[in-house]
Amino acid sequence: MSEVTRILSAIEQGDPQAAEQLLPLVYEELRKLASQKLAHEKSGQTLQATALVHEAYLRLVDTDREQSWNSRGHFFAAAAEAMRRILVNRARDKGRLKRGGGRRRVDPENISDPVAASDEHLLDLDDALDRLAGTHPECAELVKLRFFAGMTLDEAAAALGLARRTADRQWAFARAWLFDALGHD
Repeated sequence: MSEVTRILSAIEQGDPQAAEQLLPLVYEELRKLASQKLAHEKSGQTLQATALVHEAYLRLVDTDREQSWNSRGHFFAAAAEAMRRILVNRARDKGRLKRGGGRRRVDPENISDPVAASDEHLLDLDDALDRLAGTHPECAELVKLRFFAGMTLDEAAAALGLARRTADRQWAFARAWLFDALGHD
């Protein structure tokens, strides 16, 4: 059992000091992922990697809610989901204020990095991911890890406990599904 998994188990058991032990172990890795994503952001961006990591971390170790972590991979999958929700909520807030929430269809090839994508594109991707998760949850999780956690296909496959060939098939399916969902009216 890795140190991260041991601490996650202690958090699950209600140990208040465990959350303090976890942050130093995962902080640099989370910050690196957030920095890579935010490096491609448009100029004038107000969200910084540190703020994104801190907000995601606070959501992950909220001691008021019961949470269960099976492994290090599970924790990082949850971190990717938390970052996704933060970025999507931020895009929705900006959309309400500036553009009245209007949406349009977009070619998924233009969304190689969701953090650098426009708010409208990010919202369209989020809607499509929710629909994909309804029918193919494992494919949606793979997409979230690739896009929002910045993982390679090998890393995402390992985090989900998938064989590489299975991950390849699911990635190809998810990309085709998203192309269809985002590329056509």
